[in-house]
Amino acid sequence: MNSHLTIYILSDSIGETGELIARAAVRQFKSDKYEIKKFPFIKGKDKIKEILLDAKNELSIIIYTTVNEENRDFIEELGIEYNIPTIDVMTPPLNAFESVLGYPPKREAGLIRRLDENYFKKVEAVEFTVKYDDGKDPRGVKKADICLVGVSRTSKTPLSMYLAHKNFKVANIPLVPEVPVSKEIFEKDNKRVFGLIADPDKLIEIRKERLKALGLDYTANYANVERIKQEIEYSKSIMEKLGCTVIDVSTRAIEETATIIIEHMSRNFGDNMF
Repeated sequence: MNSHLTIYILSDSIGETGELIARAAVRQFKSDKYEIKKFPFIKGKDKIKEILLDAKNELSIIIYTTVNEENRDFIEELGIEYNIPTIDVMTPPLNAFESVLGYPPKREAGLIRRLDENYFKKVEAVEFTVKYDDGKDPRGVKKADICLVGVSRTSKTPLSMYLAHKNFKVANIPLVPEVPVSKEIFEKDNKRVFGLIADPDKLIEIRKERLKALGLDYTANYANVERIKQEIEYSKSIMEKLGCTVIDVSTRAIEETATIIIEHMSRNFGDNMF
């Protein structure tokens, strides 16, 4: 057939799903004489009727994605009345899921778009956390949702990444006696700052393993018990000045520490955690 085909995409969200299906289907045919017209965020019947009145005057197909049952039924009725083929993208999978799960769908428009937005927030948080890992740039402290402080090997980086995957922008700052602490951390809301401490024996064990992995002498000052005790006392004094929440991570998994932090953030900031 050489006639020009118009594919109408109607959606109560952005219409991306319907458009992808239309393009995938039409490519299975030789003709390139087609046009896709997309109508996102369809709400009322007046707009639906207006679109289908245009569609009935040409060779057309209606592909629609709507979770609103009234709009779905109206599109189907007009499709029959105007002799336009209609394709309901959402109802068959919704019915299948409902039959298996045993309860009805939410029927909220735009949920997948909200999931996409959540994905991009997560990516942004991870990129931020990588950029401001290990005190690389103290300016990150001002922009961070959460700041972690602690001596080396108190799980600051893995904890930061875990929290980033929960959409938190995290800056972590190592505490070393010989290195001045950036002023930015003292200017931060201390309810967003968390100090991580650990048992000296646990730190010695972890640091020795780290040195071995790097092929270095495990008797180095980095794994010296007196040096570690000095660092921990120093870190505690800084945390006291900051007035931050202190968490002993000696026997805690990353997930446990993260849960404590997230609960703390929720109590103090509610929906304004981020």
